[in-house]
Amino acid sequence: MSQMAAASTPVQPSVRVLLRGIVDYAGLFPPAGLGMAAAVGEYAEHRNGAQAWVLGRFVLPAARLEEFNDAAAPIVPREGAKSWALSALLASDLEEDIARIERFNENHRDARAGAVQVDTVELKAHSSRDVAHASELLDRRFDTYMEIPVVGDPAELLEAISHTTGKAKIRMGGVTPDAFPTSAQVVRFAMRCIGHNVAFKATAGLHHPWRGEYKLSYATDAPCGAMFGFLNLVLAVAALHAKASEAQAIALLEERDTHAVRFDADAIRWREHVMPISVLERARESMVALGSCSFREPVSDLRALSLL
Repeated sequence: MSQMAAASTPVQPSVRVLLRGIVDYAGLFPPAGLGMAAAVGEYAEHRNGAQAWVLGRFVLPAARLEEFNDAAAPIVPREGAKSWALSALLASDLEEDIARIERFNENHRDARAGAVQVDTVELKAHSSRDVAHASELLDRRFDTYMEIPVVGDPAELLEAISHTTGKAKIRMGGVTPDAFPTSAQVVRFAMRCIGHNVAFKATAGLHHPWRGEYKLSYATDAPCGAMFGFLNLVLAVAALHAKASEAQAIALLEERDTHAVRFDADAIRWREHVMPISVLERARESMVALGSCSFREPVSDLRALSLL
């Protein structure tokens, strides 16, 4: 029996709300940096494992869709009910990448040719003009995430996104310390998203559930640094929905004491704060997904915490 299919701890309803479909698998990207065949094989294994309910989309550059086709052909499902969903990263030539995606989707219109579709795209937007251009090309065609900078106040960009059908995206780290935003910047981004009713995805540096010091890559000589925890992040979003202050949300984002949080059937409790199921559901409507180059690592950590 594989590690993913091993017996699991009974999962609290509050944890299921928090984690269902949350991890978009990005094994092609650093620090994992797997080849296409290895990444597709990992995703297929996780799709068939006991924690498949935590797994979301397979993330890849649109330019590598043909390579995906070749690698996935032997293992991709052939039944529509078991279809894989892909999220494609767009490069600077949006029209060219959209054409690639549409050819790919057309070739997989019949599930017998491989039950897989690109239903989500991700791209970078640095200005309101970028947002408007992406919206013109993509609205109502794909679920769209626009990665925006957060060093400055992102209010203007989120205001622009709020007038589209798109969502936002925040980069939470990388393989060097300077790739990480500050806690205040992350919470400000989350507050602005909630205020503008813009859902978002978080990506990079979110391999672990809790805030802590970790190696920034899988290299044996990799430096260590403070990394954000994905549970900290989604719970900070939940706390904001529960009317916590900005300072309280920052404190929760930086919480390192796992005993300060209790996962019950009807709610999650952090110190004196209570976040019932209804608040957790709203938090997941705000924070739709997180990107991780590993699925084994977050699942292993969650198991160690007896949450899975």
